[in-house]
Amino acid sequence: MLVAKRERKIEWGDCDPAKIVYNPRFFDWFDNCTGGLLEAAGFHKKWLFENLDFTGIPLVESRAKFMKPSRFGDIVLIETQATDIRRSSFDIRHRLFNAGELAIEAFETRVWTGRHPDDPNRMKSVPIPDEIVRALKGEAKPA
Repeated sequence: MLVAKRERKIEWGDCDPAKIVYNPRFFDWFDNCTGGLLEAAGFHKKWLFENLDFTGIPLVESRAKFMKPSRFGDIVLIETQATDIRRSSFDIRHRLFNAGELAIEAFETRVWTGRHPDDPNRMKSVPIPDEIVRALKGEAKPA
């Protein structure tokens, strides 16, 4: 499977008064990293919205294991990859490393959606396009 990597410096505004990262920040970063995985696969979200019947990839489940704190000034590396891809949903794993050690392992389930045929203001799960599945699996070169 394709792995996207992002490095991030922990800023003061990411932290609580104890100078450790306030845990909801991690989930913001992981959401951005999921978009980064699609970009690494060759599919920018803007392009998806403009060229496909695509209304987003809503999050339907998330969880995380916190093993080591991250603090103000630390530089962390986040590795993101799809771990299971089904017809219209897929699982993502984020691994955040701090000083080379695994600090957090987080998991998401996302659903690929398009416009609902009866109401274009609603979304409906739709099959993930084959070219995106192949790219996420690392079977196709990024566009």
